[in-house]
Amino acid sequence: MLNVTIIGASGYTGVELARILCNHPDIHLRMVTSRQYAGKPLSQVFPNLRGKVDLLCENPSLEELCRSADLFFTAVPHKTAMDLVPQLRQAGKKVIDLSADFRIRDVAVYEKWYQSHSSAEYLQEAVYGLPELYRSAIATSSLIANPGCYPTSIILGLAPLLKAGAIAPETIIADSKSGASGAGRSAQIGSLYCEVTDGFRAYKVGGTHRHTPEIEQELSLLCDQDIKITFTPHLLPISRGILSTVYAQLRPGFTSEAIIQGLYENMYAHEPFVRILPLGNLPATQYVRGSNYCDIAFSLDERTGRIIVLSTIDNIVKGAAGQAVQNMNIMCGFAETAGLEMAPYFP
Repeated sequence: MLNVTIIGASGYTGVELARILCNHPDIHLRMVTSRQYAGKPLSQVFPNLRGKVDLLCENPSLEELCRSADLFFTAVPHKTAMDLVPQLRQAGKKVIDLSADFRIRDVAVYEKWYQSHSSAEYLQEAVYGLPELYRSAIATSSLIANPGCYPTSIILGLAPLLKAGAIAPETIIADSKSGASGAGRSAQIGSLYCEVTDGFRAYKVGGTHRHTPEIEQELSLLCDQDIKITFTPHLLPISRGILSTVYAQLRPGFTSEAIIQGLYENMYAHEPFVRILPLGNLPATQYVRGSNYCDIAFSLDERTGRIIVLSTIDNIVKGAAGQAVQNMNIMCGFAETAGLEMAPYFP
């Protein structure tokens, strides 16, 4: 059994990690940390975990923390992670970081979008944790930068097209919608019930969302050229889920539905958590809710010569905690689907 600790267990990602890990056959959840709720059972903070994860939330010293486990999930904000992760790595611990601190490979790009990076020497060690693209590197890594939720949906949706040269990269427009849990659990006026319900709005418009450089980094690597995209996120009046609608101009030779469907089916044929829908079917957030699946479909606009790709995930599972557990399974030689085989819940 692998001893595991969740650092930052009192947020939505932390509780989702606990929910998934309590049923994992190969791990022992040893510690959950939270400064805010230190001394309280996690199941008191999150009653859905009653009888499943009754560990007390702790605020341990670094020495106590390092003694607790072999692998750590750092479900903490950016900046906090860059101060903590190096200490865990220096103690020889495996780390899956769910912040943005180790996702961007170029420190100058990170610092432009976030803040000064105090642990830039670890950027080259970190592996971007998207299993469908980097499985072999993940398997031999001790530091995983778990992808962001919007990037996961967009990158998986576009990867087959970019690898095949089927679209003009400079024409990509990504229009994404997320449930309110994507804003985190901290109290914010913009995510209060009365601010969200019965409404639908864009935010961080004009290329200002911090996931933009992460998306552009990975899309550029897929087609070996620098890409800049137009990315606009929106807030949906739902608790969880992301639907990304991505537009791009098709290149000659790729205007057949059968050819495009083949690209998707060939690339993802053996991927346990990517479901390519049959032609004529469209994905929806309610069909992946609570699961680690990414559902993908597309439609061709013959009038404009564009493809419309639709990609949907649960932002807390495949967009965060589920993907982190998938990465742990690969790193540790467990079955990749261990702890993650739950069907989406509906309605």
